[in-house]
Amino acid sequence: VHRDDAFLGASMTKSALAHLVGIAIRDGVLRVDDQVVSHVPELATSGYAHCTVHDLLTMTSGVDWVENHRDPDSPATRLISCFGGGGDSRALLGEVGPRSAPGTRYEYCTADSQVLDWVRERATGAAYDEALGDLWRTLGCTSQAYVGTDTTGVAMAGGSLAATARDWARIGLLQLDGTVEGSRLLDEDWVEQSTLPAYRFLATGRLPSSITTHAGFGYHWWLLDDTGRRATADGSRGQFTYVDRDLDVVVVKTSQWPYDDVLADRQYRDLSYLGLPEIARGAADPH
Repeated sequence: VHRDDAFLGASMTKSALAHLVGIAIRDGVLRVDDQVVSHVPELATSGYAHCTVHDLLTMTSGVDWVENHRDPDSPATRLISCFGGGGDSRALLGEVGPRSAPGTRYEYCTADSQVLDWVRERATGAAYDEALGDLWRTLGCTSQAYVGTDTTGVAMAGGSLAATARDWARIGLLQLDGTVEGSRLLDEDWVEQSTLPAYRFLATGRLPSSITTHAGFGYHWWLLDDTGRRATADGSRGQFTYVDRDLDVVVVKTSQWPYDDVLADRQYRDLSYLGLPEIARGAADPH
């Protein structure tokens, strides 16, 4: 895994991060009910002061955040700019304030992912690129991956992992049952919980309509039903790694659709959520 100080474009990175967190939990160095500040005391005066790892995983931290990359002055744009134009991303995370009580509302928030990786790093002692490199070797990935970093060397764990479609498929295969060639890498309970809605407002069809009416949210995986059997990684502008555990099928979709048009972006995403299960069914039964 290579580090790069140039932003490489958002992808399905958040779901790969979920795997790294799941491994840390399997190893017993991290728990979903851990307080963020018990690992990262630097955030004690921020909106993350009363959050748990579970709040980060489900993006229910309640921090004051709007994920709008079309607004050049938004906090999301400022954060992403640290990985392109230069800056200290973790210093910005310390400036994020509170808005709602943790666990009471959903807000898509890349800052939550960055804090989640910060917590994971402190718990494991392994930086993102090191942990990802270990995962890459365990999965048998065949091509190099690239990770964007800010000017302090911190990885963009919430959106700059660039990898081949085959290696993204390996990320998806791990989500089927948590094993690699018969060896368990993720706890069974983790795999189950990661694709279930923790709250009613995270259930399929209950997310803000500006995002989609066809998906819910789990542990950094997007749910296509509430049984935990169908879920997808979802990258900006049309990248998906869809997992169907009943069919034992993984589908990877790569694309680069227009982003500036909000309605077009939403429509293309909805069509993908509807189309990916059909592709999986066709792959499972080609006749």
